Amino acid sequence: MPAPSLSDLRRYAVARSLTEPTTLPRALQRLVFVQADPIRSPARAQDLTLRHRVKDYRAGDLESLYPELDIEEDFFVNYGFVTPALQALLHPRTSRHQWSQERWQQAGEVWHFLQQNGAVHPKAVDAHFAHGHTTNGFGGRSKASTHLLDDMHYRGLLRVASRNNGTRLYAIRHPEPPHANPQTTLDAMVEVLVALYAPLPTPGLRQLVGFLKHAAPQFQPQLRAAFQRARTRLPQVAIDGVAWHWPQGENPLSSRWQTTDQVRLLAPFDPVVWDRDRFERLWGWAYRFEAYTPAAKRVRGYYAMPLLWRDQVIGWGNVSVANGQMNAELGYVNDQAPDDGGFSKALYCELEAMARFLGAPLGEVSEQRTQRR
Repeated sequence: MPAPSLSDLRRYAVARSLTEPTTLPRALQRLVFVQADPIRSPARAQDLTLRHRVKDYRAGDLESLYPELDIEEDFFVNYGFVTPALQALLHPRTSRHQWSQERWQQAGEVWHFLQQNGAVHPKAVDAHFAHGHTTNGFGGRSKASTHLLDDMHYRGLLRVASRNNGTRLYAIRHPEPPHANPQTTLDAMVEVLVALYAPLPTPGLRQLVGFLKHAAPQFQPQLRAAFQRARTRLPQVAIDGVAWHWPQGENPLSSRWQTTDQVRLLAPFDPVVWDRDRFERLWGWAYRFEAYTPAAKRVRGYYAMPLLWRDQVIGWGNVSVANGQMNAELGYVNDQAPDDGGFSKALYCELEAMARFLGAPLGEVSEQRTQRR
């Protein structure tokens, strides 16, 4: 077939990910993995990702419906929601941190406590065992029971049964036997990554495969070989000296990949924009997530969301809810909105859709005419 151009890959990247909205269970099975993030500005990343892919989705639907869904909270390339099929590839997970005999004994006692009591809040575990406090990953103090529950969940000894005001309620999970063929297991994980984030330039593919050291530390010595197999196996095209890869059986030039006259505000961790290097190659400007950047050094805003128009990311938007209404501040790469009659109507539709998703009427909409430096 003719070689795809960069514009072909750009259209393909948008159209294959942002398909026709469906039901929440079907969208989760289609995505396989949805990255989670606790920041709510204006909503959590998982909700912002799903709202484009689920019909009539509202902020918080995933958390409230989670116990009824065929989905699990777990760690893949980041923390998020995975299908049972993907979770089965990740476990039994061997942590990179060794536990002492005392730690194993504590974990066993907690496991049996949950077995007897069902899904429990971390406070119940702490009240029963009084494990004390420990230093968390941010240098602060947190309850040792919470830290132990997190570790047990990561190792596959527990699962998240539900949440109570955002706090995980844990239940037991029975360990799984080791995989008979690690190579096949790793290749299946890579296929999930490619299906979710394609088309991928080689640096992005390498980065994602490398991230599997966190998802499945037991396979870390085999990741380089898995990356090389993927480069050999996957279809690819070289553009400006960089190879781009996509799933077997897909054709980026197919007429099925059509973009629509829609505006979309995307979550910073949406699969379309997740890979920052790929973002810059496809759209010609650098997007950065600035929530953890000091306010004085932010260029576009605390939680600036990429603004997609058709198959072009033309700017960003900061959305907030104040005094019972949703406000939006928009910025554009070229310092102005597109001179296109359809854009204004599409933008209004997107802002109205965001307001319904948040449950707040649309209020003030302003434009950031000059990009902050």
